[in-house]
Amino acid sequence: MKFNFFNKKNDKPSPKEEWNRLGSRYATEVNEMVEFGEKNGWDNWKGKEPEDKRDHLTDDVIKLLKEANKNGSIQEFRTDYPPAHTPLIKLFESKGQSIEQLHFIEDNKVIFLIGTAYQKRQAYLLNDRQVIQLDSSIDAIGKSNRNNIFAIVSNNKIVTTQGWQGSIIQTFELSQTKGLGITNLIPFNDGFKILLTTSEGIYIVSVNEEKMIHPVPDLEDEEWTSNIDMGNATISSSNEHIVVGDQCSDHRILNQNGKQIGEIGPQSSYPHFCLFSSDDKQLITNSCHFYNGITIGVSTENMDGLKVEAYGESDNYKVIDDGMRVYVGLTTKDLYILGDAYGYVKAFNQLGECIWRHFLGSTLCGLAISDDEKTLWVGSCTGMVHKLQLGQGHRDNHTIGNGNHYEEFRLILWKDEPIMMW
Repeated sequence: MKFNFFNKKNDKPSPKEEWNRLGSRYATEVNEMVEFGEKNGWDNWKGKEPEDKRDHLTDDVIKLLKEANKNGSIQEFRTDYPPAHTPLIKLFESKGQSIEQLHFIEDNKVIFLIGTAYQKRQAYLLNDRQVIQLDSSIDAIGKSNRNNIFAIVSNNKIVTTQGWQGSIIQTFELSQTKGLGITNLIPFNDGFKILLTTSEGIYIVSVNEEKMIHPVPDLEDEEWTSNIDMGNATISSSNEHIVVGDQCSDHRILNQNGKQIGEIGPQSSYPHFCLFSSDDKQLITNSCHFYNGITIGVSTENMDGLKVEAYGESDNYKVIDDGMRVYVGLTTKDLYILGDAYGYVKAFNQLGECIWRHFLGSTLCGLAISDDEKTLWVGSCTGMVHKLQLGQGHRDNHTIGNGNHYEEFRLILWKDEPIMMW
């Protein structure tokens, strides 16, 4: 079947026809290039970098998107204009904002925050397609690896509950960490302790103390401060081990009380991310250089005394990925799902095999997955939340990636704009 993309009167394509023709071509070219690079090595790619030549259509398409949101014709608009990333970059620069601390609640419900640790944040609950603005005093949200424990930071207090808005387990009055910007927090599985990551250090918070476990104080340096960049921390599903790191420190393996028992040096420049597999049999650590990075996996069988030297080959680890600067990740029963600085979501197994990849664009900073592992929500610094039905087939021929995922919608939360869906 041949498609005529041109208006018979003046042989000029309509915006819809041009958007679809150019978008389909761009996605096809990118997918072909990436497939070639992965199979044959990027040094062997001699073709041109694909170009998305739809910038001139952006303003008109966004105008139509706003109209569709006003008159309730979002589904029809989505069919006519499959969403894109590259043509909207000029808008992201002025309107985009980070979607962080994204957590699954139940059914089709997730919660998330808009804003970084250095900004005034706003929390939202997304119930299928309904967006509910939460209390403006909420500064951070965390969820345990097991037992469905939530932690909410508000007015310099942390409250842990059994389930979202469930019965209160514990209230923590913050003093030492009061007022600090929180980049991440993970409640322990019983709700009685918190692993708290801030720009001023990483802490274990309990009712009786706020114990800084990273960085290690330099007692000989009179000007030493606890300031850290790229602070990152994780806790095993069993809560037996904690891993912490930052730009100027190796990833340190600690026991549940914060005592160091092992160390993993970076294989790229700076330690940036860490995560345990869901079965706790493997720990992955990512180190970055600019927008790229290397992720390695180590067995947790002999964590006590483990020492992985920086920048060196070793039998103590295997390379999981050698390209991503990882910003956010989660584990399923069998896979790591990681989001990176370039806007890719990728899934790996513990052997380092990439099972699938899916491109959304810009730095990804939030991930949540349903308990049945069929629905994935992805937040990015574009101010968007993407809802993906995993393995349900591509919705259109504009999709970049081989994951065979169906994007149900993307929620748009831009500065100085009404909330929209695409």
